[in-house]
Amino acid sequence: MNFFLNIWSYFATNILEQPAFMIGLIVMLGYILLRKPWYDILAGVIKAIAGYLILTVGSSGLVSNFRPVLVGLKDRFQMDAMVIDPYFGQNAVTAGVADVFGKGFGNAMILLLIAFIVNILLVRFSRYTKLRALFTTGHVQVQQSATAYWLILFACPFLAKSDAALILVMAIVLGAYWAVGSDLTIEPCQELTDGAGFCLAHQQMFGIAVNTWLAGKLFGRRKDGKEVKKIDDLNLPGFMSIFNENMVCTSILMLIFFGAILCILGRDYLVSQGFLAEGASMLFYVIQTCLYFSVYLAILQLGVRTFVTELTTSFQGIADRLLPGSVPGVDCAVIFGFGSANAVPFGFLAGFCGQILAIVALILLKSPVLVICGFVPVFFDNATIAVFANEKGGIKAALILPFLSGICQVFGSAIIAGWTGMAVYGGYLGMWDWAVVWPVMTAVMKYLSYIGIAVVAVVLLAIPQIRYRRDKEGYFLVTEDYEAYKELRAKQSKSY
Repeated sequence: MNFFLNIWSYFATNILEQPAFMIGLIVMLGYILLRKPWYDILAGVIKAIAGYLILTVGSSGLVSNFRPVLVGLKDRFQMDAMVIDPYFGQNAVTAGVADVFGKGFGNAMILLLIAFIVNILLVRFSRYTKLRALFTTGHVQVQQSATAYWLILFACPFLAKSDAALILVMAIVLGAYWAVGSDLTIEPCQELTDGAGFCLAHQQMFGIAVNTWLAGKLFGRRKDGKEVKKIDDLNLPGFMSIFNENMVCTSILMLIFFGAILCILGRDYLVSQGFLAEGASMLFYVIQTCLYFSVYLAILQLGVRTFVTELTTSFQGIADRLLPGSVPGVDCAVIFGFGSANAVPFGFLAGFCGQILAIVALILLKSPVLVICGFVPVFFDNATIAVFANEKGGIKAALILPFLSGICQVFGSAIIAGWTGMAVYGGYLGMWDWAVVWPVMTAVMKYLSYIGIAVVAVVLLAIPQIRYRRDKEGYFLVTEDYEAYKELRAKQSKSY
């Protein structure tokens, strides 16, 4: 038994937790199933891994660039608060699960394995489950397994008597969430990318589905019947036309918002923390720091373009041979290479304003749990939502919905982290699904016991069944033949 656990541990540590190599493994398997020659397989794997590493450089650069602001808000103003961020959340579980529940963190990794198997089985039997998406974002699975382990253990302490029963129940709930959540993003992704052949598997899958639907329903049509204006459709007068250029737009917006925050933090603080070198120019430090946002965003988009083609092409082999009609679920940052590039900074800033407003409200209400916004939720959640919202509902949707999302992230995280005791350990995952969907699921399981577990599992698995029955003709067509799907939608729109 230990032999197999050691093999799994090695695989999880070196491949599953390293999404670049996980993507490379998927590409290799897909091309082998497509019977590609060895040199094409090698080239595809290298491009896929290198592309994802480029994306990682962009993502980590954005996070590290935000660090002076994050640390400064906490230290400069003596705010002793919980940080909403996936990595802070994972660290909180690692530190606290033994103290609170008397359980080892290693069980969370076993949970990841079994939940992933549940996801595979649900997709393999898509004829019955109507699920088409495989969650392949390994580092996100690690973060979510850790948080789900705490939440379900808190909601169902009666399961702790048996580790086997506990892990099995957790795996069914988490595996169903992965399969259903990523499946919900298929249609939005296919329509935005014109059939690129992937969906999103991240922390805001239900958030994407809900906000895309709201964008279409609430903002999708003007009263005069014309199409709404999207961000790229804005004809800005005179000098403001420079905002039509994504790199210029991002740089200027970051200078205005984050340049102001860095100036408020002050030179002395930045020097004392090692962010600014002694004797260096404060002015040029602020300019460089803010311009790096557009640099890292450009790097991220380059990474997306490099590996997405290889992944989607190779995954056809897996879909044809092993998981018919399926698509891979990838990191939400991939979507930044599609749609409006300017929706990314606008969504980020709208979400940031929403989070700041909610944090101020917590302070005024003397909440027992205070929240510090982390960069990952405020950027990747809200920028992603803005890209989809802009496509369906134009600029109003791209600003209003991320703003509301920022409010939900703070209030939802404060409630669930305070209730479950995770806030004491300094962090919570904090992204849309885990601030909105998982608190509801946790409450249902907590107050309805075994019935609650059944209710959560049944509701999750019922979602694809309901969606299939509402669109039997196009449901599987969207992944199997996107051109035919577009023709079907065109015929349906003419008939209305």
